[in-house]
Formats: sequence, structure tokens, C-alpha cells
Amino acid sequence: MEQNTFTYQYSAERNKEVEFIRKKYLPQEESKLDRLKKLDQKVQSAGVIEALCLGIIGALVFGVGLCFGLDVFGGFRWLAGLFCALGIVMMIPAYPLCKRQARKVRKALTPEILRLSEEIMKS
Repeated sequence: MEQNTFTYQYSAERNKEVEFIRKKYLPQEESKLDRLKKLDQKVQSAGVIEALCLGIIGALVFGVGLCFGLDVFGGFRWLAGLFCALGIVMMIPAYPLCKRQARKVRKALTPEILRLSEEIMKS
């Protein structure tokens, strides 16, 4: 005699893991709040890379000047003042550059941010 049986196994943890993996491959719809967060992050990080590059390069040039001053590269002490001054001149505008870039991006993205925030608050 043939026995017909039905077996079913349920694992909440396994299903949660499968659902997590499945969500990564489904087409993602960006919500208004996600878009607002991305725009805000773009404003907050505007100009940081440019300012960091300028500041780091200025610090390196300043360091080369210090090396000339300590006779690491030979007896060219007159280059120490030149490189140190050039490094300082490069480092000083890093912060104002960052602020100027942030203002420019903020001015460009303000209408979109305000529109999205109004839509989110109304819904």
C-alpha cells in the first residue's frame, strides 16, 4: 500500500535570510525621503575633496621646505623658506574653498530640497 504524506518545514530565520537576499536583487524604488537624504548629504560633503587635496598638497610642500631647512636634501637652506611659504599659501584657502563649494551646491539644490520636504510633510 502506498502512503501519501505531506511534509512541510518552516524556518523563520531561513526565510528572513532568503528575503534579505531577495531584496538586494529586486528593482529598488527610491522614496522621497531617501532622495531628500541623498541631496542633503551632497550639500554637506560639497567641496570636501577639493579642500582636502589642496590642504594635503600644501602640507606636503611645507614638509619639503622643512626638510630643506634641516639639510636633509643638502645645503639649500634658501629653498626652505620658499617651500614653507608656498605650502602655507596652499593650505590657507582650503577651508574657504570648502565653504564656497558648499554654498554653491546648497544654492543649486535648495529648491529641490524644499520641494521634496514639503511633499513629505504634506503626506
